[in-house]
Amino acid sequence: MPAYWVARSKINDAAAYKKYTDRVPAILARFGGKVLARGGRYQILEGPEKFHRFVVVEFPSLEQAVACHESPEYKEAAAFRGGGAGEVELVIVDGGDATK
Repeated sequence: MPAYWVARSKINDAAAYKKYTDRVPAILARFGGKVLARGGRYQILEGPEKFHRFVVVEFPSLEQAVACHESPEYKEAAAFRGGGAGEVELVIVDGGDATK
């Protein structure tokens, strides 16, 4: 069953954050990740307006999504967001309707 990264972020230092975003697509691909939405237009319908960048990535499984996030390559890339360059909330969720 596919799983999805759903990320909300706020970029505080665009130059530093770009060092992260330049590296991530290749890392995602190594784990079977397919970007469904990255940046682009959005409209906040409910909730705080803190975040201004939204990303959705599909993975073959929840395990692949977690493995990508925990990989040394991703951790190294994510370090560029540190020091206040960006703020991120990231959730990984299984696809489908588990409430049935």
